Amino acid sequence: MNPSSIASLFPELERELLGFATTGVFPSQKIRELIQKGGVRSDVPIEDLQIQPASMDLRLGAVAYRVQASFLPGQQGTVEKKIQEVKMCTLDLSSPTVLERGCVYIVPLMEEVVLPRDVSGKANPRSSTGRLDIFTRLLADGSNEFDRVPSGYRGPLYAEVVPRTFTVLAREGMRLNQLRFIRGHPPAWDARLNRLDQRDTLVYLDGDQPGEARIDKGLRISMNLQPRNSGVIGYRAKKNAPMIDLEKADYYDPADFWEPIESPGRKGLILNPDEFYILASREKVRIPSDHAAEMVAYDPSVGEFRIHYAGFFDPGFGYGASDVKGTHAVLEVRSHEAPFLVEDGQIVGRLIYERLLEPSDKVYGQAIGSAYQCQGLSLSRHFKR
Repeated sequence: MNPSSIASLFPELERELLGFATTGVFPSQKIRELIQKGGVRSDVPIEDLQIQPASMDLRLGAVAYRVQASFLPGQQGTVEKKIQEVKMCTLDLSSPTVLERGCVYIVPLMEEVVLPRDVSGKANPRSSTGRLDIFTRLLADGSNEFDRVPSGYRGPLYAEVVPRTFTVLAREGMRLNQLRFIRGHPPAWDARLNRLDQRDTLVYLDGDQPGEARIDKGLRISMNLQPRNSGVIGYRAKKNAPMIDLEKADYYDPADFWEPIESPGRKGLILNPDEFYILASREKVRIPSDHAAEMVAYDPSVGEFRIHYAGFFDPGFGYGASDVKGTHAVLEVRSHEAPFLVEDGQIVGRLIYERLLEPSDKVYGQAIGSAYQCQGLSLSRHFKR
């Protein structure tokens, strides 16, 4: 049977061969279309710099509410009603405002959505947010889950913001988290991921040598504890560090905020539950332009720790125009409850690849101002390189 006959029998395959699908993550051009059709609205014009290769940055509104505790509104509830029940004070974000370490804030976002019935949303902190240990989650009315916007949702969006390590200075319009739009329920089969690896080579090692893609319910990611040029394998956040202005880039001396971690050798690294670490993956990974990926933040099957706050990987990450031989994943690590020992090469997480509706007209890289395309072990953009 020739390929055209096969395609006619399986319309989904035919669509994939033509470069688009009926279910999947919205690429940048589809996000723009959604905005133009009124699917995302804001009293303040939406800027093109908010549109990423497969997500949209969301902006803080003019006020923040300090609340007694984190919450979910529940199926019949609204975020606004819950805020009134647990509000401690209201902060004006129209000027720079201090968000204290360890405190919980709810911030109405500038954007609200009017989603089609077959389109849902999934949110995550931006990379720079996660690397500062700012725990940021999306809230929507009537939701029983964080970071999820149900299909067909119409209404406002809110960010829960909890600075866990550093006190920060924030203001209206800042972009701390991002939202992906997904049509239907695209499959995430390992067989599909194996085919993608054969086509594009998803994993490279240092020296730009192709590596083995260990695929089991996603692409397995391991910890690197071997020193490279500097001898440093990670960073541990200092306690009682100075405040960080989130608007400043390439500004702060890392030595005021971070302790370098030398290689622990054969004995491994003990993660203490009250400390925050920046570490890196052994693998250099690639995300082709017709896919996006998400790091599973907490997987009890590999250990009692959380490895990633900012879990979105955009099309073109570690790939560019097929001229980049992979990029290390930076891991923002917190242990749960008890100290936990990790060793070099230990599997610490999974990267779930999701197909796009069609290839994105934007790819991650220097051309769109991406900060971490060729990163090794890298702190957030706020610190001097």
